[in-house]
Amino acid sequence: MSEILAARDGALARLTLNRAGALHALNTPMCAAMSAALLAWRDDPGVSAVLIDHAAGTRGFCAGGDIRMLAESGAGDGRAARDFFFTEYRLNHLIKTYPKPIVALIDGVTMGGGVGISVHGTYRVATERTVFAMPETGIGLFPDVGGSWFLPRLPGEIGAWLALTGARLRAADCLEAGLATHYVPSELLGAVVAQIAGAAQTGDARAALASGLDALSEGAGSTQHLSRVHRELINVLFAFDRVEEIVAALAGDGSDWALAQLEALRSKSPQTLKVALRQIRLGAQLTDFADAMAMEYRIGARVVGRHDFLEGVRAVIVDKDNAPLWNPATLEAVSEALLDEIFAALPPGEEWTPLTER
Repeated sequence: MSEILAARDGALARLTLNRAGALHALNTPMCAAMSAALLAWRDDPGVSAVLIDHAAGTRGFCAGGDIRMLAESGAGDGRAARDFFFTEYRLNHLIKTYPKPIVALIDGVTMGGGVGISVHGTYRVATERTVFAMPETGIGLFPDVGGSWFLPRLPGEIGAWLALTGARLRAADCLEAGLATHYVPSELLGAVVAQIAGAAQTGDARAALASGLDALSEGAGSTQHLSRVHRELINVLFAFDRVEEIVAALAGDGSDWALAQLEALRSKSPQTLKVALRQIRLGAQLTDFADAMAMEYRIGARVVGRHDFLEGVRAVIVDKDNAPLWNPATLEAVSEALLDEIFAALPPGEEWTPLTER
């Protein structure tokens, strides 16, 4: 059975993730199939909007990418891992620059690669089952799929906090951060799909979508992580450009919340924490989304074969002992020279490029 279901409902085109056994985690063929469908619909005058969702009756929207494959490839020549990043990032860029409105129903787990195929679109509809996270620092990877672009553009220092801690957000927090645009109870998703299909048939699908989704959207309750107090703490304690300074600020604050964030950071790969913060700060200065994806491809092509990613996957996903032995083991041991090497331009002919325009 196809892992991506592409269908049409009048003027609405629909991409449905259909890899339930892996919580719809993305692989290279899935990313390529989604890009091919989007390219075909982009120039089709009969398509006015696109919906991205997951197969009915299955859990999660998308748990990320095929991490085991990436680790197996990284332990070898890394070619398959680079092919995946190249293809996935082209899909992310296509969604970001798509001329027609894209709506993603982020009903359930939405992490890593699942964020990349939703957050760059026009609308993200969360439910009470939504769990959003960029958890890559916990496995020695880095917050990719455009994290360099969208994370530093969230309010205050929410992006830096999410990138470093891998914190999990529910629907109310997603709305507060701007990661979700609407909230509906999962029992109303059928009505949402009908509303989207109806809006696609109108002369101005974008305006009809906005109006229809606004009419269905409800309040998502109280925030768990992003209350006023927590946002103030995040904006003060995660405002530094060195991870060591953030750690010192959290320890100096001493509140229960700050110490919980400090404990989370101490469990992460020191190398990845520094990579993530550098990419967030650099990404904030970029003016072209394609430049962010090119930077991330350079990082991904290198870290996928480094010790921390292979060890993180072993500890968290394979052996599940949750006791990774990071190398370098401390923040202080992660040199600027190492970071420069990870971020450096790739040899000629190996850089990432977006899909060729018309």
